[in-house]
Amino acid sequence: MAQPAPVVIIINPISGAAGKNRGHARAQVARAAVADARVDARIVLTEAAGHASALARDAAASGARAVIAWGGDGTINEVASVLAFGPVPLGIVPAGSGNGLARDLGIDRRPARAIAAALKASPRTIDVGEIEKRLFVNMTGAGIDAHIARRFNAPDNTRRGFLGYARITLDLLRSYVPATYRITTGESRSDVRAVLVTVANSSQFGNGARIAPAARLDDGLLDLVVVGDRSAFGTLCQMPRLFTGRAERIPGCRFERVTDVTIETDQPMTFHVDGEPCEGGTRLHARVHPGALNVLA
Repeated sequence: MAQPAPVVIIINPISGAAGKNRGHARAQVARAAVADARVDARIVLTEAAGHASALARDAAASGARAVIAWGGDGTINEVASVLAFGPVPLGIVPAGSGNGLARDLGIDRRPARAIAAALKASPRTIDVGEIEKRLFVNMTGAGIDAHIARRFNAPDNTRRGFLGYARITLDLLRSYVPATYRITTGESRSDVRAVLVTVANSSQFGNGARIAPAARLDDGLLDLVVVGDRSAFGTLCQMPRLFTGRAERIPGCRFERVTDVTIETDQPMTFHVDGEPCEGGTRLHARVHPGALNVLA
């Protein structure tokens, strides 16, 4: 009888709040978890941005029966983007600052338990989004969240985790100038001055902040969330509602379920893809790919 192809575990050694190199320690945990499960696995560590994509591509090409990504949202995005539209399922060990997708999937934050659960799970399909030829599994958007992502991911930002994210958000609220967007969905078109325009596949940014409480990962739809322009103080006062699942009660907040959306402005936009900042043009187009990714959760 042919032996099953091994599981490949891709570890980002520096993801997480502290950003320290934890490669050796994480690899030891992974080895113990697969040994307990009596599963053949290959464990590899990333060395730079984009390396997780290359490792996932090699794993899929070599016949791996599953790929488990241990890292933050950026690492998860790299691996998921490679595995999308193919048969190899994705397992997740959350180790980032937000872990939005992992939280929405109910994945245990304790690494050994996350690996054990992934090894036992049957694959299920979830949707994948696409914006400007880049895939996303959690969310994308333009507005203040994209500028927060740019500052948060800057090389000189040494304060990670929720507190670092909150500090950057508060700083930007004092100076951020909202843009006017033309948003087209199906036959509908509207012009709105907005603090942010989010296109969500899952329900939350991360850390429990649920910007799209009704979003479902497997409904074949994306949730468009537009938060209209208010004063910085007014926006700040409404932020607690993100953590209570009451984003729909934020004044000037619009929700719409879509299969595709076009976002336009007069100036080139900064946007983010699963928390990774990108520079775009004056037009962004996002769409959904229903059931495009198999996940072990």
